[in-house]
Amino acid sequence: MPQDSTALAIKAAAGDRAAFAHLLEDHYDMIYRVAYRFTGSSADAEDAAQEVCCALVDKLKQFRGQSSFTTWLYRVVVNTCHDLRKKRGNQGSLDHRYSELETLLRAEDAEQAKQVSWLYRAIAALKPPLPETALLVLAEDLSHAEAGKILGCAESTISWRMHEVRKQLKEAAS
Repeated sequence: MPQDSTALAIKAAAGDRAAFAHLLEDHYDMIYRVAYRFTGSSADAEDAAQEVCCALVDKLKQFRGQSSFTTWLYRVVVNTCHDLRKKRGNQGSLDHRYSELETLLRAEDAEQAKQVSWLYRAIAALKPPLPETALLVLAEDLSHAEAGKILGCAESTISWRMHEVRKQLKEAAS
């Protein structure tokens, strides 16, 4: 019978290896997907996902259950991606960061691929914290409230940020 992630996290923090393995199995795809969206490369996403999984053993001791485990885990992944970016210096050119995305998108309809590619580049060009907000709301389809919990700010702040994202994307498209 499937268990609640919060209950599993509490058990894993207490040293239950089976609960930890179950958490990783249930959430690895999300960890990798979010890391990929924040880094733009499968190699960097794999590095970030590996770092999250390794650090999770110790980080689970900090989980208090005040939010859902998934919300807390999103924050861990976002922070890990930020830390990796800082470790590696500048972000590199957008062309390099999105080359793998371009390759994947070529297999899809050419016009749609062009639009999606433009959108990701435009989002990446926004000043922080707008890109991370846009990726959580648009790509991960999280509510403003959920994104606010993950990013540690009010739902109204996320709403304002998304207003700015839309405004700046509209200007970029003109």
